[in-house]
Amino acid sequence: MATRKDTTPLPTRPLIGINTDYLAPKNATPYARLNAGYIDAILAAGGLPLVIPPVRKDNLVEIDALLELVAGIILTGGQDMDPRRNGQAMTAAVQPMAARREDADRHLLARIFERKTPVLGIGLGMQQLNVFAGGILHLHLPTDNPKAMPHFDQTGAPHRHMVLIEPNTRLDEIYGTAELRVNSTHHQAVSQLGKKMRVTAKAPDGVIEAIESTDPNWFCIGVQWHPEADTASALDMQIFECFVQAAVRNADGVLAAA
Repeated sequence: MATRKDTTPLPTRPLIGINTDYLAPKNATPYARLNAGYIDAILAAGGLPLVIPPVRKDNLVEIDALLELVAGIILTGGQDMDPRRNGQAMTAAVQPMAARREDADRHLLARIFERKTPVLGIGLGMQQLNVFAGGILHLHLPTDNPKAMPHFDQTGAPHRHMVLIEPNTRLDEIYGTAELRVNSTHHQAVSQLGKKMRVTAKAPDGVIEAIESTDPNWFCIGVQWHPEADTASALDMQIFECFVQAAVRNADGVLAAA
């Protein structure tokens, strides 16, 4: 049997969990899906992606073993949360995700908030952070906020707009600029902010584009745009780098306290 002669320790990277989407097409086999952009961004930032599958409801506790391994978690984009679970009425504009994913995501969010795991919520992931903290969403911007400028292109073409970053926030430290041009594909947005969350960026029309925890010791950021996408700004890599660095510090702190 071959042996490794070089005794130099292999380079280590912090494990970063990524939740996955779940699709169940009619007359087709259900499958989990993860855009490769998340994987590439985490690797480029120095982390090692660990896929967290959307397991069935009766297997959710089994996922906790994976969560013990990760230093941070990325909450990915996807379709809408079922508003009925959050005390809002279903509308024709809502495109609800599969119940299996929503069950898995809610379990994951509970563990994130309980453990103060470093987390970066992207798109839907930002909305989930806000709702889990007790906030409320605009279910469809063109209806709920008619004065809002377009935040998505109905044809599916790439859409971009400026965001204004709030000073003296963690996001301000990460990007180092007051204005940022971002991609935009969302039709929902934060309406009422969750508890112990603060706004860190808005579009020129006032729509909330980023939030973060008010806890200075917890890296918990949500952005409405997609920094992992091909249409992202060159500056967007910085948010993944800072997230991975925070995950490393969190892992070191857990080990020191053990």
